[in-house]
Amino acid sequence: MTDPTDPDALLEIDGLTVDRHREALLDDVSLRVRRGSIHVLMGPNGAGKSTLLSAVLAQIAFSGRIVMNWVGAGTIGYVPQSFAVDPTLPVTVADFLALTRQRRPVCLGVTRSARAKITRLLDQVGLPGLGDRPLAVLSGGELRRVLLAHALDPEPELLILDEPTAGLDETAVRILDAILMTSRAGGRTTVLMVSHDVEQVRRVADRVTVLDRRIAIEGAPDILTAADVRELIPSGRERRQVRA
Repeated sequence: MTDPTDPDALLEIDGLTVDRHREALLDDVSLRVRRGSIHVLMGPNGAGKSTLLSAVLAQIAFSGRIVMNWVGAGTIGYVPQSFAVDPTLPVTVADFLALTRQRRPVCLGVTRSARAKITRLLDQVGLPGLGDRPLAVLSGGELRRVLLAHALDPEPELLILDEPTAGLDETAVRILDAILMTSRAGGRTTVLMVSHDVEQVRRVADRVTVLDRRIAIEGAPDILTAADVRELIPSGRERRQVRA
């Protein structure tokens, strides 16, 4: 691994470029995500926000430099923008969350210790008593919160969220706000998040990077009041069509 150049940054990105079919999805992007901060990526559709997350997660080829300055075990929690569930798969919420929380195959049942942890996680994301519900019948907002519960345990050093408010009602967004604030207050989790929800970003973010394949502007959340920045950020309100 390349030596860090900024010890205060958990994540360092330098000259990140991603090309696909001779088209630049990202062009020479450099940024720092400070340890213990909530850093939000914003910008128009096709700006490269999800592509940047994919590069950080080593899911796609890229040129440039990405360095993680881990202090702990280097655990990453990730909530993707979409997650397909096979409707024929007989898996409950508890089964899904138990997959990485017990050694015994879930087809033999969820262990008592795993179920206790799953209960706490579902309470944390505002879905108490949902453990026995089939995963395939969840609403879009419920599924997103189950994925968040999965990402929060074990406690991640880096939490990556791709449009986490999509499909959430206002109550669920406030629950997410509280989780993000708690993570920042503890100082153990750094959050890198893609969002179109300007109101939520103003409430929780420490720093905002507006992308349009390159960095258009970066700074504190108050940059979002500038007219030229607002033109690059579509409203997130129409994205809350599936109630949690």
